[in-house]
Amino acid sequence: MSAPASTPSAVPSTGILLALGGAATLSLNDLFIKTLADTGYALHQVILIRALIGMALVLTVMGMSRRGFRQLLTQRKRAHLLRVTIVMVSNVTYFVGLSLMPLADAVATAFVAPLFITMMSAVFLHEQVGPRRWAAVAVGMAGVIVMTRPGAGVIQPAAILVLISAFCYASSHMLTRHMRETESAMTLNFYVQVGFLLVSAAMGLWAGDGHMAQAPGSTWEFLFRPWIVPPTVDWTAFLGTGLSVGVGGLMMSQAYRTTEAALIAPFEYVGMPMAIFWGVVVFGTWPDHTAWIGIALICGAGLYTLWRETVRRKVQDVAAPSGDL
Repeated sequence: MSAPASTPSAVPSTGILLALGGAATLSLNDLFIKTLADTGYALHQVILIRALIGMALVLTVMGMSRRGFRQLLTQRKRAHLLRVTIVMVSNVTYFVGLSLMPLADAVATAFVAPLFITMMSAVFLHEQVGPRRWAAVAVGMAGVIVMTRPGAGVIQPAAILVLISAFCYASSHMLTRHMRETESAMTLNFYVQVGFLLVSAAMGLWAGDGHMAQAPGSTWEFLFRPWIVPPTVDWTAFLGTGLSVGVGGLMMSQAYRTTEAALIAPFEYVGMPMAIFWGVVVFGTWPDHTAWIGIALICGAGLYTLWRETVRRKVQDVAAPSGDL
């Protein structure tokens, strides 16, 4: 995978705000998925209903946009197929891991993804990542190591699944940057929703009767549960996951299309305090002292990157670009 060097957005604050809003919105998706997993639904049933809601949202927004449904036309079918496959693997591995781990632990483990993105952006997209940003990546990685606590038994099959998801997630954003010249955020999200609908419907037809159900607490239990008819009270969570992933996905796609991936990545860390908040309010779990150290390192790395970008932009207004971010 290769792409020419990208040109930074003239107003990077727009991409940053989109990333912050997208990450906060997607944290709601984690909350609703975790809730539905604890309620007893199968992952493919949740994804199918979520994709139906997300598709309705994408088609509504697309129909109201200036280009309309012409955005569905694409010459990059293979790239879309590859991206949809990567996103699918990322979702399945992440949500299976999430069903087995506390929300904050799963999100903390997943935050190797922005670090992968920063590193991949330098290798594959040829974006300039100076020593100060590399230092921020190192600090963020240290925070992730603190949060995952490998010496405390956190590195287990569920955590490995989340790490696989993080790598796939980072790869999908590299493809987003690679395809940005010809594909809109609406187009990218439309084909992802199509992939979710097709694969989850096929899974429902194959395993929805529960003949492949796993023992409670096993790694793949969430994936192979039988389908159940949702009571009225659970439709709030289904609607919430569909809307949050639709809106959050559009915001994140637009952020990565318009702004350097290495700049956007650290701002996804807003999902960490959101995960802690939902863990406390909904699931009654409160981070311990070790977790707070990790949170400080991770959030500090993102805030430092924002400060460095602000300083660099001010310097560019009065002098030639320094190139050291």
